[in-house]
Order: sequence, then structure tokens, then C-alpha cells
Amino acid sequence: MQLALQQYRVDVFKVMAHPLRLQILELLCEGPKGVNELQTRLQSQGSAVSQHLGILKAKHLVIGMKVGTRVVYSVQDPLICDLLFMTKNMFNNQLMSVIDILDTRTH
Repeated sequence: MQLALQQYRVDVFKVMAHPLRLQILELLCEGPKGVNELQTRLQSQGSAVSQHLGILKAKHLVIGMKVGTRVVYSVQDPLICDLLFMTKNMFNNQLMSVIDILDTRTH
């Protein structure tokens, strides 16, 4: 059971590791959006956004809800947004540490 849970976590992180999927998740953390709005905000044309939404949906990271003739997507669990926020902060903290180190070496 433990190994299956670890593998699931690895798979989820792999899915989130794609730049476009990460951008989609970040936009959906702002609130539900349709494919057209996502395409516009991401400046992406064609079926790329729909394909990536399908991958995110398969891992239960997003859900789609039919509203009239269109589908509106949202994050399935708000903790996904917390995770994205935490990793962004971790990266910023690491970047600031590197900047501080470089700054002390130049003075």
C-alpha cells in the first residue's frame, strides 16, 4: 500500500512538472475557467490546452463541469493551489539565498 501511494505521488508530480500544465493549474487556482479563456490567457492555440486538461483530469487534479454548451474547469482540491504556492515560495527563497551569496562575493 505504501509503495502504491508513493508511486501515485510520483505520477502526480510528473504530471505537474510540464510547464503548460503548471500554468493551467495556476490559472485555475484563480478560479474556474473554460478552454477558450485558458487558451487566451496562455496564448496557446489549437488543442494543446484541451490535451493537457485531459491529462490533469486523468490524475484527478482538475474537474470539468458542463455549463450550457461549454465545459468549465477548476482544481479538484484547493490543496493543489497551496502546494503550488508553497513550491513557488520555496523557489523564491532559494533564489534569494543564491542572490545573497553572489552579492556578498561581489562586495
